Amino acid sequence: MCRSIKTLRPPALPEEATGEDIRAAALQYVRKISGFRAPAAHNREVFDRAVEAVAQATAELLGGLEVRGRPARGERRT
Repeated sequence: MCRSIKTLRPPALPEEATGEDIRAAALQYVRKISGFRAPAAHNREVFDRAVEAVAQATAELLGGLEVRGRPARGERRT
């Protein structure tokens, strides 16, 4: 399952990854690690928290990366 998670940074993804792209990758990762495609009701809260934590960490990573001389997301070259 994780083999199909696409790279979310340029140049593999020519445009910026959207929040939807990031959340989809996080969901796929948590599904793989937990072994649950759809968790039971008693596991839903912890599953959803994990997806949000992974999505946040992914957004932070992508926001801080500098790829081949490109400035980090949100920064401008002067």
